[in-house]
Amino acid sequence: MTTAAAGSPRTYQVRTYGCQMNVHDSERISGLLEQAGYVRAVEADGEPDVVVFNTCAVRENADNRLYGNLGHLRPVKDKHPGMQIAVGGCLAQKDRGDIVRKAPWVDVVFGTHNIGSLPALLERARHNAAAEVEILESLDVFPSTLPTRRESTYAGWVSISVGCNNTCTFCIVPSLRGKEKDRRPGDVLAEVRALVDSGVLEVTLLGQNVNSYGVEFGDRYAFGKLLRACGEIDGLERVRFTSPHPKDFTDDVIAAMAETPNVCHSLHMPLQSGSDDVLKAMRRSYRSEKYLGIIERVRAAMPDAAITTDIIVGFPGETEADFQRTLDVVREARFASAFTFQYSKRPGTPAATMPDQLSKQVVQERYERLIATVEEITWAENRKLVGQPVEVLVAVGEGRKDERTGRMSGRARDGRLVHFATGANGQHGATGANGQHGDGGLLAGRIRPGDIVHTTVTYAAPHHLNADGAPLAHRRTRAGDAAEAGRAPRTPGVLLGLPTVGAPAATPAPATGCAAH
Repeated sequence: MTTAAAGSPRTYQVRTYGCQMNVHDSERISGLLEQAGYVRAVEADGEPDVVVFNTCAVRENADNRLYGNLGHLRPVKDKHPGMQIAVGGCLAQKDRGDIVRKAPWVDVVFGTHNIGSLPALLERARHNAAAEVEILESLDVFPSTLPTRRESTYAGWVSISVGCNNTCTFCIVPSLRGKEKDRRPGDVLAEVRALVDSGVLEVTLLGQNVNSYGVEFGDRYAFGKLLRACGEIDGLERVRFTSPHPKDFTDDVIAAMAETPNVCHSLHMPLQSGSDDVLKAMRRSYRSEKYLGIIERVRAAMPDAAITTDIIVGFPGETEADFQRTLDVVREARFASAFTFQYSKRPGTPAATMPDQLSKQVVQERYERLIATVEEITWAENRKLVGQPVEVLVAVGEGRKDERTGRMSGRARDGRLVHFATGANGQHGATGANGQHGDGGLLAGRIRPGDIVHTTVTYAAPHHLNADGAPLAHRRTRAGDAAEAGRAPRTPGVLLGLPTVGAPAATPAPATGCAAH
């Protein structure tokens, strides 16, 4: 007996933890399941037939979070015979068979290198009534060849590489994602064009170390060339990338960013620490002077560039002087925002066995001082934009208070979050450029996710901007049309002989009488 009604397709739900790579992997998991005959679960229809956890192993509490969620799901599964639970991602790659030992009600465990096996593993587990564990040590097929169900009508992830050749002492990712493997530029650009053809306006090029792209085929300038090639794609309005590594960041990339009109002037450049001693212990092959030099050259070429970063507090052996140096670099770099982390010990990394592990109390106190410094700077940088015009790509789910405030939200070209008024309450906007019209109250209800709005910043907070005047202009887009129609882009892939489940597709009617024989 299964939870799906006889003859109806089985339903699925994917729960994602971790980085952008995991988010994009979950789009592939959804695409695979839907091509295999599953349909996405709707909350009103009750519990899904398949729940997939796509896990992260970067943080110390990742294990507890997974097993806690699996524990909550056990009684649900007991009440729904035929329900299946699958665990994939980095934690699955790390823990392997331990997951089934600790949570024997799990049906499938799959790793980062064999996402494409999931439909087959689910079917095999159902047939054999036993857990299936398959963890490959290296890719058997590049993930982007798999079908993908995109979550956004207006913005898409495009992987240009997977894996990482760096050996940072705090990071477990290389052992779980493997060595870097690069896609050919033609394959990347073909996927970008396919997304644009479906209405997508913004593409983010994705890799564990995105600017080392080309190492596998011997072209150290390949990433800059790829950015310039994206500039030649009609209909592609915004190009972003994440995350680069300072050691591989070259001046030709800065030039490509500055000279290619659709490449956004936003740069996420992980710092991790401002102390050269800590950077050395982290095995980060740059020092603070080089890092700040990159920032200086980026701003010389693009004065409006918004630069964001990652910072770790409390790395083993970090002294108060080391931490003060981090604060100094933060003040000098003037980041638009920063993702800040307390050092998290991960078994299997060199840092986990280093001496001089810091107490939780010391790390917490430094973390709070870092947050205060970052917010002081980001608020000051954001206040400089009050009164300035801004172009916003309207998004879904970016503004938690939008329903209450009557605003909508989206991202500026530099990546900043903007909450904007739609022109209700009798406000009237001016006519915009290129025949766009800011028709005040008439815009309320007409602006869709994926549309472009021009407005003026009226207020700045440390983490967002507000634009509370009437929009200056509004441009309806194909991405907005797709959002209004409820269409999510789907990138086709190669099914690789995987089984299908659920109700079979309807057989098309024969074109002639002969076709029936």
